[in-house]
Amino acid sequence: MAWDLKNEEEVKQYLENLGTEYRFGCLSEKKPEVCHLLGDFMESIKKDFNKAASLYRSTCDDYHFGRSCHKFATYSLTGKGCQADQPKAFEYFKKGCSLGEADSCLYAGLLCTSNNEKHQVKLDYPQGMGFLNQSCDKGNHNGCYYLSGMYLSGVPDVLEKNMTTAYNYSMKACELGNIYACANVSRMYSKGDGVAQNPELAAKYKNKVFEMEKEMRGHFKPIEMERGA
Repeated sequence: MAWDLKNEEEVKQYLENLGTEYRFGCLSEKKPEVCHLLGDFMESIKKDFNKAASLYRSTCDDYHFGRSCHKFATYSLTGKGCQADQPKAFEYFKKGCSLGEADSCLYAGLLCTSNNEKHQVKLDYPQGMGFLNQSCDKGNHNGCYYLSGMYLSGVPDVLEKNMTTAYNYSMKACELGNIYACANVSRMYSKGDGVAQNPELAAKYKNKVFEMEKEMRGHFKPIEMERGA
């Protein structure tokens, strides 16, 4: 049957049928990917965040479905559909990470390395950097970028500043599409920090930043480049 999605009544019927299909696939056929979709349905269509949280958690716990682990972790972190609980969020981010979710590795790493009084997860830079490395290796540009920042400035009593390692992480983050990392690469080539000075490559990555900025204008703050670099 072809649905007329401009017709309000047909849209309502379509969504009702979709919910029925997801319930059958999850509750009767026990398909984890469909249980996750049912959670998404409860979240985005029904706006029932308590049921969504319950579905994400059970799909993670019962089927070890990484995306559901990540979703329940974000719910636990923010208190959406359940009580806010950072340590619980951390455990589910770790589980999502172990199941291949790059974003879960990122958040687990950030929770380990964020030092402020509101954080309830123990500060542990070695563990946190391990999660960030996993995130970076799985293709999350933010994981690479945060690691580059740590090596750019160093962490007192934990990590010595290392411009060569900072350059390597910045380059990887840039290649994965992180505009701020590309700006750092340009500056590093311009100044010879962590890599041989190369004005041509500095200009190349500066232009790359400007092109990325054009594509992303309206969504991100403009990047301040050293125009004379």
